[in-house]
Parts: sequence; structure tokens; C-alpha cells
Amino acid sequence: MKGVKTDRNTWLQLAFKVRGSVIPGILPRVLLCGFFGILISILYPFGIPVHWPILSSLVPNLVLGLLLVFRTNTAYDRFWEGRKLWGTLVNTTRNFTRHVWVAVAEKKPEDKQEKIANLRLIVAFAFALKLHLRKEPVNEELAALMGSDRFDQLKTMNHPPLEIAFWLGDYVQERHSRGCLSIYQLSDMMKLLDKMVDVLGGCERILKTPIPLAYAIHIKQLLLLYCLALPFQLVNDLHWGTGPVVALISFTLFGIEEIGLEIEDPFGCDPNDLPLDAICNTLLRNVEDLISLSPSVRRSLGTSWDAPED
Repeated sequence: MKGVKTDRNTWLQLAFKVRGSVIPGILPRVLLCGFFGILISILYPFGIPVHWPILSSLVPNLVLGLLLVFRTNTAYDRFWEGRKLWGTLVNTTRNFTRHVWVAVAEKKPEDKQEKIANLRLIVAFAFALKLHLRKEPVNEELAALMGSDRFDQLKTMNHPPLEIAFWLGDYVQERHSRGCLSIYQLSDMMKLLDKMVDVLGGCERILKTPIPLAYAIHIKQLLLLYCLALPFQLVNDLHWGTGPVVALISFTLFGIEEIGLEIEDPFGCDPNDLPLDAICNTLLRNVEDLISLSPSVRRSLGTSWDAPED
């Protein structure tokens, strides 16, 4: 019973929560429709002909409902596709870092430090992708993951994530040419790198393919027309209750439409967008944990870390 009570309290807290909801975005429109309903209810007792039941067929409920459902489903498809792409990036990044850490042989003392630098570059790809999707410049998040020379070079690039992918591909190819990787290991790593670039392209496809403007305009026009026509339909039955009821109905409809607007671009910084900062920080922690493994721990896991002789 205690667990049920906690769930009920959580439900009520969420029901009255304003931060992260669409209330701030739709409140002006809701108030406009509510006050318009109050105005109609004031005019009705004076015999002014404001009761027009014929308006009930102006925008059929079924048509408006289907448009709103299509609008919300389209936006959620974009949101869910973005989440799947970032889930793929998380898995691919983990696999790539594991391959580099385990498979790349260390023939010289400095090879380990170079390997660690490139492991952090893999994480830097995720951070750079996040900034790229948000149209933000490279910042100190990336500076902490690479040397100053590369960071300065990255600031001059038009497409930082793609530049980092080039550096990673160049690293594994150079390791292969030095005999630190077999051709099969190189092939596996290049496939993982290709998958990371595929995620980049998929996210850009979502970002650069907005909902058609004509459709977005039309749904707004229909919503406004419907909500402003409601008082003329309801005033004969509700009288002074027309304003609050119209506000309630408009809150429902505008809220559904606003949710679609909130989630159609899932890569921003709004509360309802994907938690890209948390995902990137998780990847960073995963890689730092991997780097912290000592050679003795790796050998206990069944991997030989003796560097091959020159």
C-alpha cells in the first residue's frame, strides 16, 4: 500500500508540474480563447445573436482530431528515430573503444598514451555531434578531450564531427601499417567508424527535414478557427460557463499541438528533448573506466597485453 501511495503522489506531482510541460507555451492562446468565450457569454443575455449552432460543422471534430494525431505521431516518430540513432551511437562507441583498447598492440612506451588520446577522441565525436546538432561552436567540453593543436584545428572546421572521424580512421590505418593491427581487426574498426558516421547522417536528416510549413500553418489556422467558434456553439447551454469550458477545450487541443512542436526537433536543450548531455557524459565515464583497467586486470580477463617484439 505504501508503494501505491507513493505512485499516486508522484502522479499528482507530475499532473501539477509546470516546468517541462507545454503550459507556458500555450497559456496565452488558452487565455485568449477563454476571454473570448467570456465576451460571448456577456453579450448573450442582451439578446445579441451570438448563438450559432451551425458553426459546429465548420471544422468537424473528426477532421481536427485526425490532423492533431497525425501531427503528434509525426513529431514522435522523429523523436524516437533520434533516440534510436543515439542508442546506436552509444553501442558503437563502446564497441569501438573496446576494440581499440584490446586489439591495438603497444610496441613503444608512447603507444599507450596515443591509444588513450584516440579513445577520448571517440568520445569527442559524440560531444562534437551534440554541438553540431545544436548549431553550437566547439567549446571546452571538446578541449578537455584532445590536445590544444587539434582543438585549435577543430575550431576552424565547418564539420567538427566529420573531422574527428577522419582522425580516428587515420589512426587505425596508421596502426595497421605499423603492424599493430591485423587486416581483420582494421576492417572491424572501420565498419564501426562507418556506423558512427551513419548515425551522424541520420541525425542530420532529422534536423534538416522539418515538418512542411504549409501543414504547420494549416493546423494552426484550423485550431484557432475551431477554438474561436466554440463559444458561439456553447453559449446557449452554458451561459456564464462558456469561457471556462472553452479555455479547457482549447487547453487540450493547443497542448497536443504544442507537444508536437516540442519533440519534433529532439536534439535541443529543452526539457522534452533528448538528454544528449547525459548520454555524452555517460560515454565519457565508460571510456575513463576502461582506461583505468590495469594490464594485470586485462590479463585476468583473458587478454594478453605483452607488446610484440620489434
